[in-house]
Amino acid sequence: MKKRNTLLVISIGYIVILGVAAVAAPSIAPYNPVFQNLDERFSPSSKAHFLGTDNFGRDILSRVIYGSRSALLVGIVAVSIAVLIGSVVGLLAGMAGRFIDNFLMLLMDSLLSFPTILLAITVVSFLGYGLLQVMLAIGVIFSPVFARLVRAETLAIKTESYVEASRALGTPMIKTVYKHIIPNLLGKVIVQCSITFALTVVIEASLSYLGLGTQPPDPSWGLMLKDARNYLVLAPWMAIYPGTVLALTVLSFNVLGDALSEKLNPKL
Repeated sequence: MKKRNTLLVISIGYIVILGVAAVAAPSIAPYNPVFQNLDERFSPSSKAHFLGTDNFGRDILSRVIYGSRSALLVGIVAVSIAVLIGSVVGLLAGMAGRFIDNFLMLLMDSLLSFPTILLAITVVSFLGYGLLQVMLAIGVIFSPVFARLVRAETLAIKTESYVEASRALGTPMIKTVYKHIIPNLLGKVIVQCSITFALTVVIEASLSYLGLGTQPPDPSWGLMLKDARNYLVLAPWMAIYPGTVLALTVLSFNVLGDALSEKLNPKL
């Protein structure tokens, strides 16, 4: 238990540092992330460039710091879109009749039937390339996850005695949902947000690696890995640092999600 708590504290600390770095990137980044200095191409770690430089002489530390902006921005916006769409659909399905429930869940199951990354590529290709399109695509892709979660919780909560008593007293449906349903499902939605956030960071990096997300010369961890693939022997630090930051970010949010799941589960 002590080891698990230590890991949680480290994960939260890392997330806080990452968030501060993203917000204060212009102040703490030593260089402009898109500035090129061809005379310093493939420079290893040094006092001038703590994490070295890439194939265009750009400072890797600065690009990693600015890359956290796109990763966290996509995570926040995409998860917000997924929660909004999924919660509305899930509440409608859970509170409405069987026909509407079956119809909405059929739509959600149709989205879930496609592989996540393949569906993301399809949606982004349809909407166009760029960070905004990636956020919209990921938000739509993960909305069925929240829809099914909210629906399941709504079906369970609305059979509770206090909800049935509220409806028997003539309380409007909207007030019942707002007062009784939503507060009781917030815990599991928050846990799912943390887990989904980690997945959105991976998908954003994957789409950028494929050239469908963040476009050059803007910094992105996935784009940095794409640039590094041809120089793994000559300049391995080009892939090591952004890859490590990406892995630690995903791990930290997964640890946070597991901890929240335990804390918010009354059975544990």
